Amino acid sequence: MLRLIISIIICQSVGLIGALFTRSALAQWYVTLKKPWFTPPNWLFAPVWSILYALMGMAVFLVWRKSRLIPGVKAALGVFMIQLILNMFWPIVFFGQRSIPGGFVIIVFLWLAIIWTIRAFWPISKLSAVLLLPYIAWVSFAMILNYALFTLNQPG
Repeated sequence: MLRLIISIIICQSVGLIGALFTRSALAQWYVTLKKPWFTPPNWLFAPVWSILYALMGMAVFLVWRKSRLIPGVKAALGVFMIQLILNMFWPIVFFGQRSIPGGFVIIVFLWLAIIWTIRAFWPISKLSAVLLLPYIAWVSFAMILNYALFTLNQPG
């Protein structure tokens, strides 16, 4: 049970770090951007990410608890940490640095790292891989949104 709590706290902490960079930029910068028609309302992002971080925590817990039983767990956990770090850096770059192109580059690498994580988790715990499917779906949508923001907000 302790590993589950630690796993969820670590993932939610990444979300809190992102929120620190997102809050002020939402009101001051993001509202000024041209947005595509499919942009969700701002209030939707926090609950969606909270759920996704909880699912990520559960997924990593299911893999971590098998660390003594199945070879390859340490490598899978390492892949998970790579995607978690990329996840943390996206709001820092996109909102904190107000860099739409920088955010797009990071979210592409994040998307690839999530796919890598799902593939690494699958042989260890199929449920953990399935728990990451809403995450890859949301990041896929966020990547399309990031690209649309990039194209709509080009100077000139």
